Amino acid sequence: MLKNLPPLAPFRPRLLNDLKGYNGEKLVKDMGAGATVGIVDLPLAMAFAIASGLKPEAGLWTAIIAGFIISALGGTSVQIGGPAGAFIVIVYGIVERYGVANLLIATASAGVLLFLLGLFRLGTLVRYVPVSVVIGFTNGIAVLIGLSQVRDWLGLDIAKMPGDFFGQIGTLSQHLQSFNPYAFGLGTLCVIGLFIWPRLWAVDSQFRRQLDQIHTVSALKATSRLPAPVVALVTLSLLAWAMSMPVDTIGSRFGGIPQGVPAFALPAFSWDTVRLLVTPTLTLALLGAIESLLCARVADQLSDTPKHDPNQELMAQGVANVVVPFFGGMPATGTIARTVTNIRSGAVSPVAGIVHAATLAAVVLLAAPMAQHIPLAVLAGVLLFVAWNMGEWREFGRLKQFSNHYRLMMVSTFLVTIVFDLTVAVELGLVMACFLFVRRQSDIFRADPLASNQHQLTYRLYGSLFFGAVAKIDPIVTAVEQGPAGMNVMLDASQLISLDTTGLDALEQLHRTVEKRGGHLGMVGVNPQPRSLIERSGFAAHLHTFH
Repeated sequence: MLKNLPPLAPFRPRLLNDLKGYNGEKLVKDMGAGATVGIVDLPLAMAFAIASGLKPEAGLWTAIIAGFIISALGGTSVQIGGPAGAFIVIVYGIVERYGVANLLIATASAGVLLFLLGLFRLGTLVRYVPVSVVIGFTNGIAVLIGLSQVRDWLGLDIAKMPGDFFGQIGTLSQHLQSFNPYAFGLGTLCVIGLFIWPRLWAVDSQFRRQLDQIHTVSALKATSRLPAPVVALVTLSLLAWAMSMPVDTIGSRFGGIPQGVPAFALPAFSWDTVRLLVTPTLTLALLGAIESLLCARVADQLSDTPKHDPNQELMAQGVANVVVPFFGGMPATGTIARTVTNIRSGAVSPVAGIVHAATLAAVVLLAAPMAQHIPLAVLAGVLLFVAWNMGEWREFGRLKQFSNHYRLMMVSTFLVTIVFDLTVAVELGLVMACFLFVRRQSDIFRADPLASNQHQLTYRLYGSLFFGAVAKIDPIVTAVEQGPAGMNVMLDASQLISLDTTGLDALEQLHRTVEKRGGHLGMVGVNPQPRSLIERSGFAAHLHTFH
């Protein structure tokens, strides 16, 4: 029996293939791209961790350790791994409900599931999640990320935010009197700067053309290569420090970032709590698989590198998520924004991702003390910008172009993600997708009457006769029961694509009705799949005509 099982996926990282023929020119491109992404990742990793209810170093070392593992062992050439905005809401809920220790256990367990998904070649199953469901929960997560940053953006004096949507709204409204205009100003300037900076230095911008005309120094033009989040982080942190603004910083809330490699430690383990972590573990694994493979598909479209191997990618994601919890890290996956930055910076192989991790590690180890001056309002502005870019808001305007089924799945997934949680939203979306698919397929099936006489009724079957469409056989049964005795029924199955056991049972009931009335049932033009089922079940022997 084991011989009939499909073979396990081979564990072969893309790095091994890309190193063949690797040369100095490719190394220069990868080092430039990796250094750029490493700098971009600095504010994002801290912001993701803080928004998730963790210390900033949890995000930084996740980006370093998981980023290295995913690039070194993954199935793509240019994908960058690390903490992702999509995890913020889920991680915050797990931390609030179960604590940090159990988040680490859930993360490691999700890593095991991800590895097994890849090992058993189930990477392609993620593609069966409807795009309407993906867009719905992505936009819902974006709304929740934005909402979670309102506290720090407005500088509200709130010790701890609740995890649910309505609880957050209520808590924010109750503390509006503690509004801090300095924090609001920094956060707003950050968002505005992130929107303006790349447009300011665009090749066709008026500002860039004027600089070219006056032959400005190359040092000034070189600033155009600086990532917008880094520019915002440095300039606004200096502004807040120089003006002694009364705002919360990483130092005031977390005591700064430790200047050293985190120690290996086992999280506290309890079987009584592990039993409660089944749903969080499945959620982290599902979201990690969807995010990483969606990111890999985006990378395939933007890069000239070979197409990704979904199974190898899931195995690498699994290894990364098993390892990082032992260093106090958080869940990791492929990240679209940093992957796109990596591609546009010229990356050609996983070496760029490894350089990204090394760059970030160097910055953390050398410049950790300076991070204590970063205002949380600035990191909130970075995440507000991330949330805006993360959401596919144009899809709401395009809903009128799609079917009611698509609208229902997308809007319901979006609302349930916000009001309840992602797990319920994805489950609801998949159930609705299955239900609507069954309904659509049942609508396609038809049993059209053809020319008949007083001795025989003839029908042509179209589509798939399955459990969702068997009710359309009932009119034939009724016609036989109300017709004269001895009436034969002939079914033209030349357009019948498929048949399941419930459909076969409906045909057997029709046969019994026809026989009871003294007639015969026949089928002609039977296609291979329906023929195989009918013959294996023995029903073919009871048909008067079968060919």
